[in-house]
Amino acid sequence: MSDLFASRKVMRSYLNALLTEEQEPAPVTAQKQQLNKLLAEVKPVAEVQAPKVVAKSVAAVPAQAKVAASVAPQVTPAAPKAASEASAPVQKAVTPPPPAAPVQEKSYRQGKFQALFFEVAGLKVALPLKELGGIHQMGSLNTLPGKPDWYKGVMLYRDQKINVVNTAMWVMPEKYDQALAEKLNYQYVIMLGKSSWGLACETLVNTVSLEQDDVKWRSSEGKRPWLAGLIKQHMCALLDVDALIALLAKGAASSD
Repeated sequence: MSDLFASRKVMRSYLNALLTEEQEPAPVTAQKQQLNKLLAEVKPVAEVQAPKVVAKSVAAVPAQAKVAASVAPQVTPAAPKAASEASAPVQKAVTPPPPAAPVQEKSYRQGKFQALFFEVAGLKVALPLKELGGIHQMGSLNTLPGKPDWYKGVMLYRDQKINVVNTAMWVMPEKYDQALAEKLNYQYVIMLGKSSWGLACETLVNTVSLEQDDVKWRSSEGKRPWLAGLIKQHMCALLDVDALIALLAKGAASSD
């Protein structure tokens, strides 16, 4: 029981460091250095400027002249072109490029939304309820060769094959060791959207309604694209499900 309390205390300070800045200089430990890297990637939305899109013109390909069906028996040679006409540059018609497709904003970035909270190794994590694909009880797993260490195995649910992720190892590989592995007790699999990927978790906490201001949204690209933002009051990381699925499909780690 004391180990569990200590673990949750460490995770609380882990997330607290993501949301607060030191007011005065303090000794920097290796853990705080890593947390500062995470914090640097989460900036206020107002600081972000929309990227400029540079349109490239596309030269139209001249159409091929059609060959006449019949040829006259006598062909009159064409008169030679004047020197000035022959040297004149040929101008190609330019057609404007099609308009760029608008970027689709996440539906939960408009007004109030709900998020599912769950815990892994004392770390509380959340994902938007609209991007939850389902929740299953953890079942037997079949391991596959050639997969990353964080790939826990394939779980069969009815006719579906679920790729189960060792969430603790994937999210915080720097803290994952043999002692942590022995304490883990995965009970559920959190499905990511409509994909075949599922995150192993120990405890389902609850669902909470959030306002946009409750989240310190990630607003710039870089490392950890799976981090959509930080839920300030609940000391919790909010997952970007689409980015997470893309990383898992590539076999990438959380820091890639």
